[in-house]
Amino acid sequence: MPGEPAPVLDPSARVDVDTVIVGAGPAGLAVAGCLRVAGLEFELVEREANIAASWRRHYDRLHLHTVKSLSHLPYLPMPRDYPRYPSRDQLVAYLEGYAREFAIAPRLGVLVRGAQRRHGAWEVALANGALRARNLVIASGYNGAPHRPSWPGLSDFSGPVLHSSEYRSGASFAGQQVLVVGIGNSGGEIALDLHEAGARVTMCVRSPVHITPRDVNGLPAQVASLLLSGLPLRWADAVARVTRRLNYGDLSRYGLETPEGGAITRIVERGRIPLIDIGTVARIRAGEIAVIGAIERFDVDGVQLADGERRAFDAVVLATGYRASFDRFLEGAAAVSDDRGLPRVHGHEATVPGLFFIGFRNPPTGALREITIEAQRIAGEILRKERSPA
Repeated sequence: MPGEPAPVLDPSARVDVDTVIVGAGPAGLAVAGCLRVAGLEFELVEREANIAASWRRHYDRLHLHTVKSLSHLPYLPMPRDYPRYPSRDQLVAYLEGYAREFAIAPRLGVLVRGAQRRHGAWEVALANGALRARNLVIASGYNGAPHRPSWPGLSDFSGPVLHSSEYRSGASFAGQQVLVVGIGNSGGEIALDLHEAGARVTMCVRSPVHITPRDVNGLPAQVASLLLSGLPLRWADAVARVTRRLNYGDLSRYGLETPEGGAITRIVERGRIPLIDIGTVARIRAGEIAVIGAIERFDVDGVQLADGERRAFDAVVLATGYRASFDRFLEGAAAVSDDRGLPRVHGHEATVPGLFFIGFRNPPTGALREITIEAQRIAGEILRKERSPA
């Protein structure tokens, strides 16, 4: 943990390797695949028992919001029979196939206890040994740990309180009053899933939100974002603003206000992704999903809102996002992180020699597409370093 002494590495248990990759999700697998193609040695370590562990834990109905042709990892397209928007299980199967294709054999169930740069190399302490490498690639992603807000009285609430990472399906909530806190993409899709399963759903929307349909007249939002990516931000914001107005009109009467800043600017500057709508807004407009404002406090069977109103609920789902967690093991993490705890440099060598970060961005053009770009770039930089004189 930050502030604790760095673990002492036992040289007799140490393995020397060119590159250590931390995290066997899409980002870590993508870098491993690129290094394999380049003929470079690496060790991939993963604290969970499976690759793509966070994807396996996602709720059952999850589908990508990005198209399959722009969501594959380097050198291996997704299967032709996959739909435009692959499911959670299809993505996991693809990632398993990717590991087989490139003979990637991660060290699974291995916790990284510490990583420090010493004497021109990275020393990585594991729960069961140690590694020494010229390069360290941190691919643990921006969803390393669930973010769980706290409210007065939350511990008094008698019903279940789940983070979205713990939610699987709405089947067990049929007939119940369920509060979904947050209107990001997880919140929007979970609210729709609960509604379709027969729950009476209310969404807590604490701040204004940008919204865009997943498809605009048959054109995927991701493809539209790629077309807009070459424009100045103010022009791209204007197109996004017109798209929202044409598709949704004024949603303020339903409790959905529009932020002051432009949608694309907020993504680029703050990483704030719009709600990619797959039907939730229609249910809100039809009065089938309710919207409330900020929560003041919880009590045994409900909440009191900031405006004084009280609402009763049987269960709560916190769709309140995640935070990066590499500060748990990386010595000097604060020096390479911004005010949100995310790396300042993505997809390139950081200011600390031999340190790379991948999978910490979620641009409008697609997180998996960005991972592929960053993985190829990182592998290229490592290859050039390996070929250069020591």
